[in-house]
Amino acid sequence: MSSELFDAMNYLEKEKGIDKNLLLEALDAALISAYKKNFNSATNVRVDINEEEGTMKVFARKEIVEEVMDPQQEISLENANEIDPNYDIEDVIEVEVTPMDFGRIAAQAAKQVVTQRVREAERGIIYGEYVDREEDVMTGIIQRKDPRFVYVNLGKIEARLPEGEQMPTETYEVHNRLKVFVTKVENSNKGPHIYVSRTHPGLLKRLFEMEVPEIYDGTVEVISVAREAGDRSKISVYADNPEIDPVGSCVGQRGQRVQAIVNELKGEKIDIVQWSEDPVEYVSNALSPSKVVEVLVDEEEKATTVIVPDYQLSLAIGKRGQNARLAAKLTGWKIDIKSESEAREEGMLSEDASVEEDVDLED
Repeated sequence: MSSELFDAMNYLEKEKGIDKNLLLEALDAALISAYKKNFNSATNVRVDINEEEGTMKVFARKEIVEEVMDPQQEISLENANEIDPNYDIEDVIEVEVTPMDFGRIAAQAAKQVVTQRVREAERGIIYGEYVDREEDVMTGIIQRKDPRFVYVNLGKIEARLPEGEQMPTETYEVHNRLKVFVTKVENSNKGPHIYVSRTHPGLLKRLFEMEVPEIYDGTVEVISVAREAGDRSKISVYADNPEIDPVGSCVGQRGQRVQAIVNELKGEKIDIVQWSEDPVEYVSNALSPSKVVEVLVDEEEKATTVIVPDYQLSLAIGKRGQNARLAAKLTGWKIDIKSESEAREEGMLSEDASVEEDVDLED
């Protein structure tokens, strides 16, 4: 049995990448446990596994005493000196106590250990493969659904797409391909679990990295993302090189790059705005497509009052306040929007401050 066992361990190390030393350590512990369980022993024992000879022997550690009170724990000096005349009282000696049918016990323990360790190793390999994919986008195939999760097959593992991470505008059908954002990879007693999202702002950022080479190579940087998944998003971008148009790079020729992302997100509208360290310029950009007359900044409160033309007030605020809300999330500034006439009545706007009327009320 021992020879077959060691051959199996060598195979597992070569083919499965399971360290044979770890298998031997686990087998050692399992054999000690099995010995104590099967032979009602509380003795401190050691198992000697000799791969070259193909043997397994059990040794009990016993204290040398003048009078033996507990034969499992103690041995007389006379018997100890028969093994080695140099032993003395209170020394500890190892005595072989290998049972006759220990081979059968060892075979059972070995089978359990190998099975368990193979399972653990496979889980560990899968966990190691996917743990570095956190905050990355992966493509999978919807495998099944239940009331809590949509299960997406990523190849070697099934990821969980929780109900709260599903886009309200999407239907998830079995066998459909899906790009998902990996939010968490965790290792549990039952193996690795991967959680994914379709609503996370990181999905939008990664999709732009995949679609826009300038973002991937660092020429254009994504500064922040604000997203209301399935409906509308805003993304701010910046290029250190003044000759590069970061917004144009993201839009692409005839809008092809951004349209590919819109299609992936099932029609989610995306506003791409240029980042600026100047809050006046940044907040103005973030409220796109609305025009802005003036931005009043309160640095202490990190708040702004934005004045827009009367005819663009509803556009600046957006449906159910969405445009203003996303702009505030994107910039990190509080935004209070007032119409031009209201601002004049409150004395917040000088008489000569205005913008040219623009009749393009694009929503």
